[in-house]
Amino acid sequence: MTETMTAPTPTSAEVDVRIEDDASPIVRLIGRTLRDSARAGHALDTLDRATGAVAIRSHDTPQAATISFGEDGIDVSGGVFVEPDAAITVDLNARFALTADPSGDADLAGEILRALTPPLPGWRAAAQRFWDETRSLPGIPDVLIAVTEGPEGLEQVVLGDGPTHYLIAGAPETLAGVFSGADDLIGALFSGALGIQGTLSQLSVMTGASWKVRYDV
Repeated sequence: MTETMTAPTPTSAEVDVRIEDDASPIVRLIGRTLRDSARAGHALDTLDRATGAVAIRSHDTPQAATISFGEDGIDVSGGVFVEPDAAITVDLNARFALTADPSGDADLAGEILRALTPPLPGWRAAAQRFWDETRSLPGIPDVLIAVTEGPEGLEQVVLGDGPTHYLIAGAPETLAGVFSGADDLIGALFSGALGIQGTLSQLSVMTGASWKVRYDV
C-alpha cells in the first residue's frame, strides 16, 4: 500500500465560508469541505469567484443545500430557494461523487465538484488533527492507535496516554478519509474498509467524535 497523497501547503488566501445558524448536516458537511479546500489552497479560483449559485442534492435522501458566491465570501444554506446557475446530485457518503448528469452551467458544476474534493492529508497528520479536536470529548479513550500497512510492513501512530485504548486499522487513504472527516466512520466500518478494536461504548463515543470532525460541530 502507498502513503496517501499529502495536501499541498496552504496559501495565504483567505476565503470566508459561512453557514447558517443551526445548520443541517449537509450544510455543515459542505461548509467544512470548502474550508478544507481553502486551507489546502485547493480550487481557489473557484472559491474566489464573485457570483453564482449551485444547488447540491443528495442522491438517496431529501437533503439539499445551496452554495452562493458573493463579493464578500461564500454562503451555504439549507434547501434550494433560488434558481441556481447549476445543480448537481451527489453521494454524500462517497466524497460528493456525482450520481447524475449536472444541470445548468456544466463548467460551474465541474468547478464546484473540484472544490468539494480537496486532497486528503497524510494519514498520520489526519490522525493527529482528529485527536487534537476530539480528545476532550467525554468518554473518549485515553489512547488512540491508528494502524496501517506501509511499504515496509505495519505502521502505527499512538496518540495519548492512559489505561483505555482504541485501535483503528485500515489502508492509509481510508484512515486519512475517516480522520479528516471526508469519510463516515460507520460507513467505512460496515463496508469492511476499516477494522476496530474496542468496546461498544467506545465505538459510540468514537462515532460521535468522527461526526464532530466530519460536520465541524
